[in-house]
Amino acid sequence: DAAKSSEIQRQKSKLSSLFTKYQAVRNALTDSKELFEISNSENDVDTAEALFAEAPELERKIKKMEIEVMLSGENDGRNAIVSIHPGAGGTESNDWASMLYRMYIRWAERKGFKAEIMDYQEGEEAGIKDATVLISGENAYGYLKAENGIHRLVRISPYDSNARRHTSFSSVLVSPEIDDDIAIDIDEKDIRIDYYRASGAGGQHVNKTDSAVRITHVPTNTVVQCQNDRSQHKNKDKAFKMLKSRLYEFELEKREAELAGVEKSNIGWGSQIRSYVLAPYQQVKDTRSEQAYSNVFEILDGALDDVVEDVLVALRR
Repeated sequence: DAAKSSEIQRQKSKLSSLFTKYQAVRNALTDSKELFEISNSENDVDTAEALFAEAPELERKIKKMEIEVMLSGENDGRNAIVSIHPGAGGTESNDWASMLYRMYIRWAERKGFKAEIMDYQEGEEAGIKDATVLISGENAYGYLKAENGIHRLVRISPYDSNARRHTSFSSVLVSPEIDDDIAIDIDEKDIRIDYYRASGAGGQHVNKTDSAVRITHVPTNTVVQCQNDRSQHKNKDKAFKMLKSRLYEFELEKREAELAGVEKSNIGWGSQIRSYVLAPYQQVKDTRSEQAYSNVFEILDGALDDVVEDVLVALRR
């Protein structure tokens, strides 16, 4: 079985690489402990000071190793489908959604990942109404699953002539891109497919035909849409791919909620996960890790790794 053989070889290579990294970090930690004990017993101040100076880097390596071990779940290695939806608030929320969209695109670029736009709908005045992007790379879903939830922005609105402070919300939904080997059965009577004319700049072929596709899964009230391609057929294929991934994620959340003894309905708009404050002070604070960060603009420019890793560690513990 060539396909099975190839998959086993892939898993073996991944585990071998992980084990090699683990041994290197473990040896570094053991060496440091032994040197500390020797310097302590011989009152060797210089060696002790050198060890303390090297400690932050060793701690960083241990944390990276811890994250890699965590990202070994069934779906962590998969690509991620990220959907961003602005909350109530019109232009202000639409702009905040576009800032989040840019943040994830920039994060993907920093990681060397590929970002493919699956759906993008511009706001009437600024920002976006909706956007969905497929981010492909090693452990993309493992990292980005920490972004599921409501993101809150506090700032002086550039759209308010009185320069008042506004609070905006956007939801981020992350699903693993599923392969053909995972069977997701969708009954035709459970879905509604609508075709419509794509929005956006006028005069383009994409706007002249009903090429945009919206699929609604009635039992779960899950709605996906795609309008980026000129071909209705391609948009429909992408929309079905998004729907299958969304339903798969829905079932995973439901299963985890049942195991944890909580209701699935608790996961939603009430689950604010992170606040980004630009005024009167500058801070990003995550409610799960309870960590606060002052480099707000770097984070909004894609420097997300520390924030996400702190969340993954906090949730694991």
